[in-house]
Parts: sequence; C-alpha cells; structure tokens
Amino acid sequence: MAEAILSRLLEQKTYSPEAIIIGEPQSARREYLHKTYHVNVTPDNQQAANASEVVLLAVKPQILDRVLASLAGGANRPLIISILAGVPIHRLQQGFADHAIIRAMPNTPATVGAGMTAIAVNKSVEPEQLALAKSIFSAVGNVVEVPENLMDAVTGVSGSGPAYVAMMIEALADGGVLVGLPRAVATQLALQTVLGTAQLVKESHCHPAELKDQVTSPGGTTIAGVAVLEKMGFRSAIIEAVRAAFRRSQDLGRQK
Repeated sequence: MAEAILSRLLEQKTYSPEAIIIGEPQSARREYLHKTYHVNVTPDNQQAANASEVVLLAVKPQILDRVLASLAGGANRPLIISILAGVPIHRLQQGFADHAIIRAMPNTPATVGAGMTAIAVNKSVEPEQLALAKSIFSAVGNVVEVPENLMDAVTGVSGSGPAYVAMMIEALADGGVLVGLPRAVATQLALQTVLGTAQLVKESHCHPAELKDQVTSPGGTTIAGVAVLEKMGFRSAIIEAVRAAFRRSQDLGRQK
C-alpha cells in the first residue's frame, strides 16, 4: 500500500522524488525504491522523520512499538499519518505526544488510482494539515473524513470490501463457465458487468435497489436469479462478512 501511494504521488506530481525520504531497514528494498522512484532512502527512521513535514507510517501493526521507539526523541514535529489497520489514535499518541495525528484506511484499488480512503484526526490537526492529508490520498482515489469511532466500520466495508467484490467476480465467472462459456469470455463478462454497474450506480445517483428493479422484469431471467440469491442468503452473507471484519478490526485495536 505504501508503494502504491508513493507511485501515485509521483505520477500525479503531488510531490517530486527529491521531496520524499523513505525509512527502510532492508538494503535490497532501499536500493529498489531508489532506483525505481529516484526518492531518498535511509535505514534511519529518525533521519527520515526529522527531514519531513509529514511522516506516513506504513508498517505491520505488530512492530509498531519498535518503530515508535526508533522515532522517539526527534526534534521535528511532523504530521503523523498512519495506515496501520486497527491501530487507534490513542496508541499512536503514546509515541507521538503533542503531534498532529491522522489515522487513514485506504484500500487496495489505490494501486490503480481508484481507492477509497477514510481518515480520522486528533484535536491537534490544523486545517492546512487536514487539507494536505486529503491531497495525499486524493492521488490514489476518493477521500472521506469520519469520526474515529467509525474507522473499524470503514475497515469492514471499504478496507476488506475489495476481497468480497473479487469473490463476486470470480463466482460470476464460474457461473458462466458452468453454463458453457469459455473461461476468458466469462471472466470478461463478469468483470465488465461489475465495473459497469458500479459506475452506473455512481453516476446515476440512484439507489442500488432501484437499478436492480430496472433490470428485473416480471417472470424474467433476472428475478429467477435474484430469488436464488435471496434463498441462499447472498445479502446476509455480505452483511455478516462486514460485521466480522469490523469485529476483527476492533480486536486488533485492543492488542498491544
């Protein structure tokens, strides 16, 4: 995710390569990032933080304490933006007292500039810092600001949602194969159907149920398929998947 954000920031010219410094402990990874993106790299997180107006934390939650220790005592007070899943702002404040902190939850479509990022802020964030954070995540898609108590819910919908949609595409294509379509054709049909429907919902500003009704003729093929989906608990399964991801995000936030 960090590399996706990096590549889009450079592609959109939000930042120049010279303005970015990456703290990376692995030498092979540092060499790759420098050669690929021409950014500054260092094994010293403190050096990166002291040279920056914004620090983007993009590490595994399990090593957060170690990273916080490597950044302790810095003279600079950069804006802290965290994309660590399930890690609440109050945990970040343990290592970044008196810092402006933004918690962000992007999703994997960010890699192609079609992401959805939710952000929550602490009381120290100034309006210009919030605008800066929004400009960073706008480079990878859309941005919405929410209260932090909704971030676990965001994780259940947009953070984990791409997996649910990918499974829907896979299942739709498998259904096409079952009824005789070649795999490549079935996949193309499924992919464009999902993509086109999402675009239609977005641009028409209609409720999804209204668009569903438009294609569901009395006694027709679609209502036959919809009836099976209802019988098999399709909507309930998606709702429960969101709730399960939401609860897991809450669990991660309680861990230290």
